[in-house]
Amino acid sequence: MIGIWILGDQLSLQQSALKSCNHQINTPVIFIESLQHIQIRPYHRQKLVLIWSAMRHFAAELAQLKYAVTYKIATDFQTSLQAWIQVNQITELRVMTPNDKPFIQIIQNLQLPCLITLIPNNQFLWSTEKFTAWAKSRKRLLMEDFYREGRRSFQILMEDKQPIGGQWNLDKENRQPPKGKLHPPPAQWFTPDAITLDVIDKVNSLSHLTYGEIEPFDWGVNRQQALQVLDWFIQHRLSDFGTYQDVMITGEQTMWHALISPYLNIGLLQPLEVIQAAEAAYKQHQLRLNSVEGFIRQVLGWREYMYGIYHFVDTEYAEKNWFGHTQSLPEFFWTGETNMNCLHQTITQIKSTGYAHHIQRLMVLSNFALIAGISPQAVENWFHAVFIDAYDWVMQTNVIGMGLFADGGVLASKPYAASANYINKMSDYCKSCVYNHKERIGENGCPFNFFYWDFLNRHREKLQTQGRMSLILKHLDKMSSEELHSIHQQAENWWSLRQN
Repeated sequence: MIGIWILGDQLSLQQSALKSCNHQINTPVIFIESLQHIQIRPYHRQKLVLIWSAMRHFAAELAQLKYAVTYKIATDFQTSLQAWIQVNQITELRVMTPNDKPFIQIIQNLQLPCLITLIPNNQFLWSTEKFTAWAKSRKRLLMEDFYREGRRSFQILMEDKQPIGGQWNLDKENRQPPKGKLHPPPAQWFTPDAITLDVIDKVNSLSHLTYGEIEPFDWGVNRQQALQVLDWFIQHRLSDFGTYQDVMITGEQTMWHALISPYLNIGLLQPLEVIQAAEAAYKQHQLRLNSVEGFIRQVLGWREYMYGIYHFVDTEYAEKNWFGHTQSLPEFFWTGETNMNCLHQTITQIKSTGYAHHIQRLMVLSNFALIAGISPQAVENWFHAVFIDAYDWVMQTNVIGMGLFADGGVLASKPYAASANYINKMSDYCKSCVYNHKERIGENGCPFNFFYWDFLNRHREKLQTQGRMSLILKHLDKMSSEELHSIHQQAENWWSLRQN
């Protein structure tokens, strides 16, 4: 008898393990909520609710389709699987190959009385084998090259062999700062049903450490709701998404962003249907090309590229620390209690929702961690714990690679380091901050400023090897040794006092 184990981030009728059995009636299927597995780190409570509620909804859907569904709430995977295999006389356990390397190890280490077969993962457009073949044939692994290959392969926004509009990338049009009063359309949220309310009660009853606020819980938990979120974005947000995708405004938590990453990452949405929905809207409603291209690039380009790189690099990638940064994570990353308003606003939002958009993640959170010299591994672990859409394959490359440049430039062409000027340009955070975004030192000097210049000065020799940094480093030559010393001293004092 063949049985199927469905993991919490593989909730699709199209997933390969299910498809391998041709949807045969009464095929034994098992879901397991493992309490042991969620103790790896203090996960956000809303992520636990999302995953467990989505698993329960999908299990109910499969039961209606006449699968023989078993749903286990257990301490660990091994014990539950062993009992289920014996009861159902399973001779072969099929699992779609997990997205995350650590979970592949978990499966390989199981001691079960049956054959375990990993079915090739079909949750991404590029298989790991296809990406590896592409990567090995190239001298450089630029996302832009990969993205163009994806556009050609899947014929997305193409006219014959050329990109629609004559340009592959319209990112220059997608960096507008906030001007005047912006009014983003509201997000598509949902009221928890009975299943979700039961999961909320369960998560509230957990005795081990978790993170964040659990209510209000507004996320979708099944495919129908995920499709509603996608449709809402296409109808109400996509047209203006590109122009203001980098903007940060107090009180506007989601701006024009799609909010589909939690659903994509657990299988409730498929990447090609998302891409094709955006392309169809562009053609039918003449939406702005910069918005549609910018959104498609995030899914067809960045998301697929990150997954491919994650499986392409060696196992030592997770421990990369090119700058040798060792500072521990400040407590305010968990509490949000800091006088730096940009960090306070972003972390407070994450506590209440499990979400922040890509510029808050890159240019506020990761930027601060980079220039302040915080351990890349501590930062990656925090990102993995607090975000509702976080998984190992997402965070290894996004945090270690792009955010902190700890891989020395495997996937980013320069460190994403910036002073307070950038945050002031792209947000309204600085207006309500106790620090002055123009000052480098002194009582009102913004930590983003003195950490930024100290970071450049401390790592000048290494940064000189990065071609795109040469112009920025020349600014250090215009600063006196006394000023650079004062900046370094202020950075040292900040850590010694661990002030906000």
